Amino acid sequence: MTVYEQRYPQRQVVVRKALPVTIAPTPEYDEAHDYWIEDEGLWHGGYTEYGMHPIQQRMMIILAFVVVGTLLFVGLAAPRIQGKGVVSEGTNNGAANTADVTTYAGGGIAPLFTREVQHWTPQIVAWAAEHRLDPNMVATVMQIESCGDPTALSIAGAQGLFQVMPFHFQPGENAFDPNTNAFRGMSFLATLVQQFGEAGLAFAGYNGGPGNAVKAYDNWPAETKRYYYWATGIYEDASAGRSESGRLNEWLAAGGAGGCARAATSLGLR
Repeated sequence: MTVYEQRYPQRQVVVRKALPVTIAPTPEYDEAHDYWIEDEGLWHGGYTEYGMHPIQQRMMIILAFVVVGTLLFVGLAAPRIQGKGVVSEGTNNGAANTADVTTYAGGGIAPLFTREVQHWTPQIVAWAAEHRLDPNMVATVMQIESCGDPTALSIAGAQGLFQVMPFHFQPGENAFDPNTNAFRGMSFLATLVQQFGEAGLAFAGYNGGPGNAVKAYDNWPAETKRYYYWATGIYEDASAGRSESGRLNEWLAAGGAGGCARAATSLGLR
């Protein structure tokens, strides 16, 4: 009778091909606690009556790590990739999605912008240089936000040339001062460009906030989708150095012309 049969008299050891159960003691080996069933290829220790082969254990551990890693990727990385992918696939904004918008290009702005925005060309170039932004990107935001009207005030409370919300200003700052307004607005825009690495999502974040910009395009607010449409199209045309922009003309026809008329009056251009 084997040691195993002595310890477990009610249990039957099944060995394929009727091979015997043998004991292989060593000097460090307690045969009362460990035994080896040759045909089964299983090592049974004193603490695990029915164990797995060490190789099998390692394979199970590796498999567990692979499964956990896959779940983490799907849960964390995939939504972000999807959010960016939807925007890229659903639009052809060309230069608007380039990653070099943080590099100051120098010079002026494209001739396609309205005269109210052209009025601010020297300041736009200076503000762009200060924040390492493309002057055409700064001009695009000004075009849509106020058409160059430093006194612009929205129903939501956005103020000045770049329609900056009050919470961006420090106590005592004049939100309608062009330099102060530009500093706060372009600081925010530069942060968005650094965060997203492309102009398209930076435009979306400037309008709807970064929390909306990281979502899939279909989940953006309607206003942010319109803003993205206008801004990326205008910026693409400006980056190409065009003298006219079909997208800018669409924006003017959709109501932008009224804001530009008020800007012209405010600037004394009439």
